[in-house]
Amino acid sequence: MSYLALYRKYRPKKFSDVIGQEHIVTALKNQIASGEISHAYLFTGTRGTGKTSIAKLFARAINCTNLQDGSPCGKCDVCKGLADSSNMDILEIDAASNNRVDEIRELRENVKYPPVVGKYKVYIIDEVHMLTDSAFNALLKTLEEPPMHVVFILATTEVQKLPATILSRCMRFDFKLVDYTEIAKLITKIFTNDGIKFEPEAVTLIARLGKGSVRDALSIADMCVAYTNKNVTFDAVSNVVGSTNLDVLNTLVDSMLEGNIKSLMGEIESISKSGKNMGVLANDVAGYLRDAIITKTCTNYKDILKLPTNLLDNLEKLSSKYSVEDMLYAMRSFASLEQDFRYTDSPRTLFEITALSVCTTRPTTLEALDKRVTALEEKLKQVNP
Repeated sequence: MSYLALYRKYRPKKFSDVIGQEHIVTALKNQIASGEISHAYLFTGTRGTGKTSIAKLFARAINCTNLQDGSPCGKCDVCKGLADSSNMDILEIDAASNNRVDEIRELRENVKYPPVVGKYKVYIIDEVHMLTDSAFNALLKTLEEPPMHVVFILATTEVQKLPATILSRCMRFDFKLVDYTEIAKLITKIFTNDGIKFEPEAVTLIARLGKGSVRDALSIADMCVAYTNKNVTFDAVSNVVGSTNLDVLNTLVDSMLEGNIKSLMGEIESISKSGKNMGVLANDVAGYLRDAIITKTCTNYKDILKLPTNLLDNLEKLSSKYSVEDMLYAMRSFASLEQDFRYTDSPRTLFEITALSVCTTRPTTLEALDKRVTALEEKLKQVNP
């Protein structure tokens, strides 16, 4: 049997397997329990947050004859029938490749036929915002008054592109980004279940890199497992995703905030020779400054960051040397570069300009002005006691 990616292997089979979307799971389970099933649902949110997975779960649950805590049992005749690849009661349509009006007209004709196995015939239309205007118009009437045996589930990452006439006919559920601590727990469970060795800091880093998307995090975990031959370490994860070494980042940020231009330009030259993408480096610098600010301002920074001890030591030393204002100014400068990198032919020059600006400029704050006034007063006293 061919290898199955982790995000496919561990796709939720019951509602209790879903993480980070409790508000949606609770609402859907209550509807299933009461039998008050709507004719059309709209699932919207960032990629990898569980829209399609929950849609498939819900489609099986409203047809299951032996529900287990609101989830499909997977054992009854209906569940077995729906699991068959030839099943025509749950139809998943990719609107990106089936977005023409002719295809929607064909769908309108097919909804007339009753389900073969279960009680409901469910149409899951993924990336529904890709439909053309004429296709939306063709879908409207059917979406408003479908046959009693039909349920539509529309899924999209760009809800703002949907016509108001479509939105008003659906029960809307907004999927939120999943907290990295929940993703880390899931990855830990998967690694333990599959007999994969790992460092806790590595799992936390993978979860953070997912940026709220469970699927993205599991895809990164897949790469790391293959790269390390099932022994996932923090350094290995950094190498896989192309992150800048944190010791190198510490030296670069320290030189920049200290105003040491010679050391700063030397570090940039060294990183550039290694083939590092300047856009990724800018994001890494902004992220490292964020970690330094957390280290300086939060008493529980070790629990928040969950980094190896030697890297935490570097952050502690760095954050003790500089003010929050200085670090925030630098962080804001690099975080704002993302758009600029899209329109430049010389990303290194742009990075160097930003780094040198931070190196030679300090934000004017009340605290800084107060120090300068105090210093001037001391000098005046020395000149004219």
